[in-house]
Amino acid sequence: MNITSLEPAQCPTVPDAGFGALRTGRGNLPLESVDVRAAISGLVAGVEVTQGFRNPFDVTLEATYVFPLPDRAAVTGFRMEAADHVVEGVLKERGQARQDYDQALREGRRAAIAEEDRPEVFTIRVGNILPGERVSVRLTLSQPLPYEDGAATFRFPLVVAPRYIPGSPVDGEPAGDGTAPDTDAVPDASRITPPVLLPGFPDPVRLSLTADVDAAGLRLRELASSLHVVEEESRDDGVHTVRVRPGERLDRDFVLRLSFDASTSLQLDGRGTFALTVLPPPLQAPRPPRDLVLLLDRSGSMSGWKMVCARRAAARIVDTLTPQDRFAVLTFDSVVEQAFEGLVEASDRNRYRAVEHLARVDARGGTELLAPLREAIRLLGARGERERVVVLVTDGQVGNEDQILEQAGGALSAMRVHTVGIDRAVNAGFLGRLAGLGAGRCELVESEDRLDAAMEHIHRRIGAPLVTDLSLKGLDVEPETVTHLGSIFPGVPLRVYGRCRAGSSVTVRGTAAGGPWEEHVEGVTADNPALRAVWARAHLRELEDRYAMGEHDLESRIVDTSLAYGVLCRFTAYVAVDTREVAGGEPEHRVIQPVEPPSGWELPGAAPAAGLFGIAAAAPPQVAVQSFARGRPGGPRLGASRLDLFMEHDLSPAPPSGGPVSGVPPFAPGPPMPRPRGAGRPVETVRPQLVAELERLRALPGPDLAYLADLGTRLAALAAYLGGEERLEGLARELEAAERPGADARLLHDRALAVLTEVVGGAPPTPGPRRRGPFWKRD
Repeated sequence: MNITSLEPAQCPTVPDAGFGALRTGRGNLPLESVDVRAAISGLVAGVEVTQGFRNPFDVTLEATYVFPLPDRAAVTGFRMEAADHVVEGVLKERGQARQDYDQALREGRRAAIAEEDRPEVFTIRVGNILPGERVSVRLTLSQPLPYEDGAATFRFPLVVAPRYIPGSPVDGEPAGDGTAPDTDAVPDASRITPPVLLPGFPDPVRLSLTADVDAAGLRLRELASSLHVVEEESRDDGVHTVRVRPGERLDRDFVLRLSFDASTSLQLDGRGTFALTVLPPPLQAPRPPRDLVLLLDRSGSMSGWKMVCARRAAARIVDTLTPQDRFAVLTFDSVVEQAFEGLVEASDRNRYRAVEHLARVDARGGTELLAPLREAIRLLGARGERERVVVLVTDGQVGNEDQILEQAGGALSAMRVHTVGIDRAVNAGFLGRLAGLGAGRCELVESEDRLDAAMEHIHRRIGAPLVTDLSLKGLDVEPETVTHLGSIFPGVPLRVYGRCRAGSSVTVRGTAAGGPWEEHVEGVTADNPALRAVWARAHLRELEDRYAMGEHDLESRIVDTSLAYGVLCRFTAYVAVDTREVAGGEPEHRVIQPVEPPSGWELPGAAPAAGLFGIAAAAPPQVAVQSFARGRPGGPRLGASRLDLFMEHDLSPAPPSGGPVSGVPPFAPGPPMPRPRGAGRPVETVRPQLVAELERLRALPGPDLAYLADLGTRLAALAAYLGGEERLEGLARELEAAERPGADARLLHDRALAVLTEVVGGAPPTPGPRRRGPFWKRD
């Protein structure tokens, strides 16, 4: 590599630019504008997102943009507009859509394709944009608004934050044009890691965001935007309009909270879809107050997505507390830090202080787990009238497991211990053993996608649900179409979507305060097509989650459901192909749109870190334009630029000893992640834990569904620790039924006794090979 000295006059500074900014006379980026228009009616929002692209080059262009959408939004429409010509997108199986798109480009026609890479991460490619031409693409979507404690939230994400990418790079053509290579752990890493602009880049993408709010008969008390400066006006028809002020950047979510009183309702769209909202009943009997100590692992191994996930999990646990509870928040690495001294009342102010403390936590140092466990034991003190709970959020990557259990296990066995293991190579055996001490729950979170489901289970134990074991009567529902019923928590209405053949009312039944509970709801016909789309999106999410957990025979059902209801999913894609030939063949130049650094993230100031976009000075226009190119293998590409040298050589600053740069997400993959530490171990290594579980099960006065559900999570953790024990895994799956309405407690209890007795006296079978598929069919 040759380094050429440049005179200052050759690299003039740009007055309004930040460090590393580039500017050209013809425009910097292919994406010019993002326009978001939302129509909120009650607890559902219909949204249109229009992205405007311009080709600033002298050759035909393909532009790629990786962007976020709300994770529960249903994308139901796609349109491309260019040269006064409109092309409606068609939803197809993903592989077929890609073939159609590629063929159109080869034939010199314009085309655009929209694909889902994560529930909240999408990619749009627009090909054969002529020099100087503008093309816009429009997405239509519907999303439900979560409602809690008297307020609904409309959240619209605007930037895909950098993510930690574990695993070893894999050979072959990359799945996308991003900055991280695909790995064996993340086969589509190159699709979800767009380059990141350095702070202060001039002339960012123009953002326009408008939300029209119609309370739809509900009493609207207040509108509040928490992250953006907005302007508000009210119309004569009762609709309130909120607009983001010009000049705001796409570097943080747009969050609008709507305070109004919800009501129990059953909406029927007349085409077989229903939406049920049930307000929580008043507390029938006070539950025992709790003392809870939350332990959050902030060690160096928790960096990247794990830290983000852990903070989210910890904050949501804090939100389950009520003023009658007391709590403490401890973060630990080589030292233990407390959000405040001792146990404090779980008031709104203290919970807010705790969440603020958690938001500032980053990864550093080593994992000294024994000290925070001892501090938690000290804070909780001796047994009294208050329930004592310890919640540990960690990856569990410690080597002194036996020492910890020996020195802290006795005291922890007198408390309720819940563990949340966050990692793709989590120390599952140790976390299962810790949870087993106090018959608590062990949840393993291998990705951000799994967090919501895991926290729902933890909330059932920590959040004191008002009503459990829910079921619906009165509607002739189609089998396996009703979304997860879950439980009813204080301040959180139950939201259920499904399909039904007949019926105009429903009775919701469950168990509250140890006795039966039910509520009858009459239906109202609502001409709202969003209900069907929102249900389809939720149903597809459940099917995709089951696919990811091994039910690969669901692939055709997922595709059929997506196409039948016109809702985008990971197995389908929208493609829009122009009939006119406008170019001589494939695009001559390809560009991936760099994204804004997320607001509040600390980025390095000494040199560009791997995965960041930028160079250390303003560059001549030609070089600056070329710097945005990320050519594909074998594809056309302009000449190499100075930025290419940064991309192709590891010039990022080395982290100081003890961990990564404080506050800096590790964009580039590090050394290969270790294999699970217990892989291939014989069942004898966990026999003491299994014997203890068997003895506790035999000692129960009777079958207990909650206990059996928790037992299943602990057995799943032990099976993972062993590297795949078929009988334990099978029993864990069977015990998942304990969470569902109508579960047979006696049958599950007897089944658990039989399997544990067999496993304690036998040896595990050899697990078979795992199946892998295309990157959008991850298992």
